[in-house]
Amino acid sequence: MLTSQHRIRYSRQLLLGDIGEAGQQTLLNASVLVIGAGGLGSPLLLYLSAAGVGNIGIVDDDLVDPSNLQRQILYTESDIGLAKSPQAKAHLSALNSGITIHTYQERLTSDNAAAIFAQYDIIADGSDNFETRFLVNQTCIQTKKPLIAAAVQGWQGQLYVVRGYLPDQPCYACLYPSALVGQDLSCSQIGVVGAACGVLGSLQATEIIRMILGHHPDHSGTMLIVDLQKGLFRRTHISIDSNCSCTF
Repeated sequence: MLTSQHRIRYSRQLLLGDIGEAGQQTLLNASVLVIGAGGLGSPLLLYLSAAGVGNIGIVDDDLVDPSNLQRQILYTESDIGLAKSPQAKAHLSALNSGITIHTYQERLTSDNAAAIFAQYDIIADGSDNFETRFLVNQTCIQTKKPLIAAAVQGWQGQLYVVRGYLPDQPCYACLYPSALVGQDLSCSQIGVVGAACGVLGSLQATEIIRMILGHHPDHSGTMLIVDLQKGLFRRTHISIDSNCSCTF
């Protein structure tokens, strides 16, 4: 049941016919796990919190570094040297004290991933390495959770919406060979435009909100390719790889 405070705080989205009070209550009841509180995770977490997603989990074992501030807008200079997860929680709680935020200040592994994922409705991946991305994808299949992942390189980015646990749907690994594990595609190696992280993180947040609300069309099984240098957006369907483990 929405309170008078809820109606004031969320008044602008309550005006939307496809959200309204019922949709807002659905958002407040939802739970989302965010892997990585960095360049993508920062705008994603800010917008999920502002929209009133009621339960948010954050997995990140890193510390805030001065080089992060160019794109990780969740942090300030006073956070440098401190652990990201608790600092992210503090800033998000200051933005919206009416939601619940859990932090996991640990590296995601095959030993802890399933137990963490089981507590959430939707998994959002903002990690910057293939090892973590493949682990997240495999755990989503194992725990039957929808995955909304994003990646950014330079001026370009990709947004993936996959439900690899369904028999007729591709997974993230259908796109990429496992041989990519070990390749360093982090911002420190290939560079990134900070605002590009903002765009992709915002697209992740929008897609998650749509999924929570059950909006159509369902973008599952697609990849949105973004080139911000050229101002181009293109959505393509992901083909199922018959040799991928998700098909067995």
